[in-house]
Amino acid sequence: MRSDCSGAGEALGIRDPFLPEPVAVSVTVATWNINSVRLRIDLVTHFLKEHGPDVLCLQETKCQDDQFPLAAFRKAGYAHAAIHGQKGYHGVAVVSRLPIASWSAKSFCGKTDARHVAATLGPEGGGVTVHNFYVPAGGDVPDPLENEKFAHKLSFLDEMKAWGEADRPAASKAILVGDLNVAPLENDVWSHKQMLKVVSHTPIETGKLEAARSGGGWVDAVRTLKPEPEKVYTWWSYRAADWAAADRGRRLDHVWVSPDLAGSLGEVSILREARGWERPSDHVPVMLTLR
Repeated sequence: MRSDCSGAGEALGIRDPFLPEPVAVSVTVATWNINSVRLRIDLVTHFLKEHGPDVLCLQETKCQDDQFPLAAFRKAGYAHAAIHGQKGYHGVAVVSRLPIASWSAKSFCGKTDARHVAATLGPEGGGVTVHNFYVPAGGDVPDPLENEKFAHKLSFLDEMKAWGEADRPAASKAILVGDLNVAPLENDVWSHKQMLKVVSHTPIETGKLEAARSGGGWVDAVRTLKPEPEKVYTWWSYRAADWAAADRGRRLDHVWVSPDLAGSLGEVSILREARGWERPSDHVPVMLTLR
């Protein structure tokens, strides 16, 4: 007859032979600025079929909520969605194979321009909340007095920091992903020296993004798993005649995790080959597996 003292055995690190083997659970979250989800829905469904993340976060969906191609995602096995879109511009969405228990969206800088959506996964996803962001690109001139778009970007980053410090989303199990439109580290761009006066890598932007990350208590998952000096890019300009040969990339797409999840980091992959697909986005998917 079996003795009822399994708890003591577990405390000593002894596995009870009468208990089933533990089941390893992992969740993979992907982020991708798709630059029009309707235009590139075939690329998205191809990616889902080939790589099968549990959750996909999209930015620049560029469509109103009722125009989002939900049927295509459901056919691909992604029956759950949190959508925050607008006509023709911006827009973010979270689609998932796992049930979404609840979702919400925040506005920043007094604008309703569909740049954030948050989805809390159900028990199968461990109750993790995924925050999906699309930070303003900022235009071409890195001067907030001359360029309203750049001023908007800086204000948005300041409000991200204030939100992280006040609401403390990273105090529980959470992931923050998205096109944050800043390449913060020297090896996040093809040439640190030549990019210092180019929007996305100017010191004021990199400083504000780092303040938002550290102030909110987030851990940079990609750089934890791919530390410097490794070059890491997620974006290559449409302007390059041969993007692959020039390889003038930037790491604009990020995955941050709360400290509670930092010990669960499994692997990160950046699907560089997606930049060479037919009619691609200028961004590629970034995937993080939590174990």
